[in-house]
Amino acid sequence: MEHRDRLWPGGYTFLYDDGLFRPSTDTFLLGAFPRLRRGMTVCELGAGTGLLSLLLLAREPELTVTGVELQPAACALFRRTAEENGLQGRMHCLEGDLRQGLLPPGRFRLAVANPPYFPVGSGKLSPDAARAAARGETQCSMEEICAASAFLCRTGGSVNFVHKPERLSELFCCMTAHGIEPKRLRLVCHREGAAPNLVLIDGRRGGKPGLKIEPTLILRRPDGSETDEVRRIYHR
Repeated sequence: MEHRDRLWPGGYTFLYDDGLFRPSTDTFLLGAFPRLRRGMTVCELGAGTGLLSLLLLAREPELTVTGVELQPAACALFRRTAEENGLQGRMHCLEGDLRQGLLPPGRFRLAVANPPYFPVGSGKLSPDAARAAARGETQCSMEEICAASAFLCRTGGSVNFVHKPERLSELFCCMTAHGIEPKRLRLVCHREGAAPNLVLIDGRRGGKPGLKIEPTLILRRPDGSETDEVRRIYHR
């Protein structure tokens, strides 16, 4: 079923479909993580229906964001979201396989991705192909996401991911193998004192070694309410 929602009252509208990509905490957290600059060219890999691209534009309206998405139905919602918000000149969707070199190399200053978390065979996936591809590496692996990010991002540009902490070592190895040096890491915990359930990573294309670990992002207070930072991330 198709839905329409707003980032905040009177703010940007976004469209999504239960059968494709539902809004997730992961996407909102990643949308708040990159260091943005006016005029930046951004590529979102595996863009889905465009929520992450919209979140970035909500933070910096002078970006130009290009999403790459394999599924035609998701691409159509991405484009409609851009049109409904008058962002056709800032927010574009390219339908196709991100592994096939659809865009020129070194075109972007920032590449972002909320990639599938689970390798093939590691757990039960949805019988629905679209949902399975969003959660598991049925159509694109971590290695391929890193390779595409390195191809599209110019030297000195940034590559930002959200992922699961249990695959952090593997992700770092994939990044460095493709010339992306991890520079900034932030752990995400549901509550203070809990083990991390997500990680946010910022890498530099062609960067030198040197990793900064930022303060942990806590999602909930002891009473279960959202922390002030999470409320800001959700535009509440």
